[in-house]
Amino acid sequence: MRIFTIGYEGTTVGEFLAALQKAGVERVIDVRAVPNSRRPGFSKTPLRNALAEAGIDYVHLRALGTPADGRAAARAGRKDELKRLYAGQLELPEAIAETGKMLDLSREKPSALLCYERDPAACHRTLLLETVAPDAEVEDLFA
Repeated sequence: MRIFTIGYEGTTVGEFLAALQKAGVERVIDVRAVPNSRRPGFSKTPLRNALAEAGIDYVHLRALGTPADGRAAARAGRKDELKRLYAGQLELPEAIAETGKMLDLSREKPSALLCYERDPAACHRTLLLETVAPDAEVEDLFA
């Protein structure tokens, strides 16, 4: 299975869409706990609309997002704490269900996991894939 990842930090919606289209992504799976953004166009509804105009599906899987304490740890650069907190998140029944959905959706058509951080090594989307899809072919996109 091949899964793309992408962060929108420091980019525009146009650059973001171009990167997805160039890679052949047909679905964005938003793995943010809170799908709001201060960056114009990246909150849930405007993003979903822009993706739809580009012919790309949008799915939000809230339970795969980082809990508030994990986001605080990430901002403070406490990676070990983020890993521990996010591992606990992935054990919740709703996260287990959404993990299955994410994997099924990714098998159906080329899909990209979306979060804020440009650098996948600094983002929970890498922890997610390492945990639930360790054998997946992961391609990180940059807009």
